[in-house]
Amino acid sequence: MTSAALTATEQAVVQRRTVLVLSLGQVLGGIAFGATVSLGALLAADISGSDALSGLATASVTLGAALCAIPLARLAAKVGRRRALTLGNLFALVGIAVVILAAALRIFPLLLAGILMIGAGNAGNLQSRFAATDLAAPVHRGRDLSIVVWATTIGGVAGPLLLAPGEVVGQALGMPPQTGSYVFSFVAQCAALLLYVLALRPDPLLSAQRLARTAAAAVGETVADRPVVARYAIFAVAASHVVMASVMAMTPVHLSHMAHGAHGMEATPADVSQLVGVTIALHVAGMYALSPVFGILADRWGKLRVVLLGQALSAASLLFAIFANDQPWGVMSALILLGLGWSAATVAGAALLTEASAPALRTRRQGRSDSLMSLCAAAGAVLAGVVLSNFQYAGLGIAASVLVIAIVALSPLARSPRS
Repeated sequence: MTSAALTATEQAVVQRRTVLVLSLGQVLGGIAFGATVSLGALLAADISGSDALSGLATASVTLGAALCAIPLARLAAKVGRRRALTLGNLFALVGIAVVILAAALRIFPLLLAGILMIGAGNAGNLQSRFAATDLAAPVHRGRDLSIVVWATTIGGVAGPLLLAPGEVVGQALGMPPQTGSYVFSFVAQCAALLLYVLALRPDPLLSAQRLARTAAAAVGETVADRPVVARYAIFAVAASHVVMASVMAMTPVHLSHMAHGAHGMEATPADVSQLVGVTIALHVAGMYALSPVFGILADRWGKLRVVLLGQALSAASLLFAIFANDQPWGVMSALILLGLGWSAATVAGAALLTEASAPALRTRRQGRSDSLMSLCAAAGAVLAGVVLSNFQYAGLGIAASVLVIAIVALSPLARSPRS
C-alpha cells in the first residue's frame, strides 16, 4: 500500500498508529530528559564546585534544543520524520555517554557538552507533536497533537522518580556518583530509537507530502499559505512559553524566601522541599494533564480562541502572583493556572501554525517555532532572575503580563474564517 493510494479510511488507520507510536516515543524520550533536568544542575554544581554554575546545565539543555530544532526540521522535510527523530535519539544517546564520562573524569566543559547533546535530542521530542499533525484530518489536528503532548507527562514524571533506584543500579555497575539513573535513560532512548525505526511506517511526513502533491495535481491548486497567521502563531507559542518558563523558574526561589521568614513564615527545610515539590508537581499537571481537552476545544472552537483562552488563564495566574504571592495557596494557584494557560496556548498555537502553513513550508516553520521557543525561554529565565531580585515576585508577574497583553493585542492578525 503506497501512501499516494491511501483512502480516507486507510489514512485514518495509519494516523492512529502514528499517534500511538509517537506517544510511546515521547514516554521513552521523556525519561532521559526528565533525568537530565533533575540531575544536570546537581552534577554541574558538584563537578564545578560552585552553585552559581549549576544553572548552566539547564541553559545547555535549552540551547541544544534550540540549535537543533531547525536542522532536524529541514532533515525531516527531505528524508522524513522517522530519520529525523532517530537522529535526535542518537544525539541523546551520545550525550548520555558523554555526561557519564564527564562525571567520571570530573571535567565540567565536557559535562555541559553532553547535556547540550541531550538537549539536541529533546529537539526531536518537540518535533514529535508536529509529526502527529502530518496525516491528521483537519478536524482532529489539535486533538492528535495534544495526545502526543500529553504523553510527555509520563516520561517527565517517570524520569525523576527513577533517580533513587538508578543510584542503586549505578553503584552495582560501578558508575560515577549521581549518574545511575542514566542507565534507565540510555535503555529508554535505545527503545525509542528502535520504536521509530521499526514502527513509524509509513513515514507520516513523506506520506503527507505525496498525498498533497497528488491532491494538487488532481484539483489543480495548492493549499493556501497564510504567512501572517503563521508568524502570529509562532509569536504566540514563544511568548506563552516565556511567560511560563520565567515565572516557573523563579517560583522555587520565591517559595524559599517565603519559608525563611521574608513574609513571616516559619518552616523547616523539609517543609520547604515539600512545598516546592507539591507546587511544581501541580504546575506540571496543569501543563500536560488537560492538553487533550485543549486540543479538542481547538478543533471545535477554533485555534485562535483557545490561544486566547490560554492568555485568560495566564492572566489569572499572574493576578495571583501579583496580589497573593505571600501565601502558599496563592503561589500554588498561580502555578496551576500558569500550566493550564501554557497548555492551551501551545497546543492551539502549534495546531494553528500547521493549519496556516502550506505543506511545503510547514516543517521549516515548525523548526523555527521550536528554536525560537527554546531560545526565548532561556533568555526569559535569565531575565526573570534579575526582575525577581530587583522587583520581587509581584514585579515578575507584572513584567510577564506584558507578553500576555501583546499576544491578545496582536490576535487580529490571526483572525480569518479558517483560523
